[in-house]
Amino acid sequence: FMRRLFAEGSFSLAFVPVLAEYKARGDREALRHFIDHVCGTLAAILLLVVGLGMLAAPAFVTVFAPGFIANPQKFALTSEMLQITFPYILLISLAGFAGGILNSFSRFALPALSPVLLNIALIAAALWAAPYFEQPVMALAWGVLLGGALQLLMQIPGLIQLGMLPRPRWGWRDSGVRKVLTLMIPTLFGSSVAQVNLLVDTLIASFLVTGSVTWLYYTDRLLEFPLGIFGVALGTVILPHLSGRHAERDPAGFSHSIDWALRLGLFIALPTTVLLVLLAEPMFWTLFGYGRFSALDAEMSALSLAALSVGLPAFIAVKVLAPAFYARQDTRTPVKAGIASMLANILMNGLFVGLWWWAGKPGAHAGLALSSGLAGYI
Repeated sequence: FMRRLFAEGSFSLAFVPVLAEYKARGDREALRHFIDHVCGTLAAILLLVVGLGMLAAPAFVTVFAPGFIANPQKFALTSEMLQITFPYILLISLAGFAGGILNSFSRFALPALSPVLLNIALIAAALWAAPYFEQPVMALAWGVLLGGALQLLMQIPGLIQLGMLPRPRWGWRDSGVRKVLTLMIPTLFGSSVAQVNLLVDTLIASFLVTGSVTWLYYTDRLLEFPLGIFGVALGTVILPHLSGRHAERDPAGFSHSIDWALRLGLFIALPTTVLLVLLAEPMFWTLFGYGRFSALDAEMSALSLAALSVGLPAFIAVKVLAPAFYARQDTRTPVKAGIASMLANILMNGLFVGLWWWAGKPGAHAGLALSSGLAGYI
């Protein structure tokens, strides 16, 4: 959730359009000055957030997973893992900052490849480090931290090559920094509605039958596969492009780019949605059907995946449409849409979970997934 706010989410949506403005002016010294001060200010704010987050980890678990309080061992383990992983926010946010600069100069390869390093770190932690921990899952928490460091380090050579490696400076009063912060405040909400909805789902799921949180997590992982490959890629590429068209006052190019991205997104999303609904259970068996992952786990995860997949076309369309507003520095419209979506999700959560409970059927967590999917269209 915090990563969506400070890394590729809210921060990038506020930073890249302002960066495009500085680039369009052609003053390289002013551009360097802007990048240095944004880097220093962002790092200072994030150090404070990370420090507070590590100290308040048990409070965060209480708020976001209150159902864990009844199990002291589960609560303590979750709190400890959160303390280890919280510094990842600083690392991945600075990586997102570096990626925003590289993307603005049409260098997409390094930022696009850097998430692979997180996966490699997690796999290495699971395979080789886990046996050395009393609680094997703790190895994954350290894997997240290592992955964040690798993601940041990978992008430094690209910045050096461009001559844009930041020299961090505190710049709270800098006009460019203030503009980014002003744009960022509403985008904190507007860019993270899907994550807020997911947090609400997790909060409610922590009160449902044991396994519900995990089934929703697996569901989110499988949906993030097409959404991450195509939706995030479209949003990443189109934001600097649209920001440039807006800065150059080219409305025809701006409109053409949105049309192209929407057509491509829906061309991928519509058949993918059908396949995810029809093949949900076979996919879970193929990917996870071994070890302690039971037939019930496959069935319940497939149920929520089929429900959440209904929203995939909407999620991908939002990845295109929201950056179109942010590129024009209109942060209000996505926020209004986000508020409507979040309120609808909360209402539908109560309705669908209540109906499932009333019917006495297993799989109430799928009602949470269906609510999030429909809220995407709203």
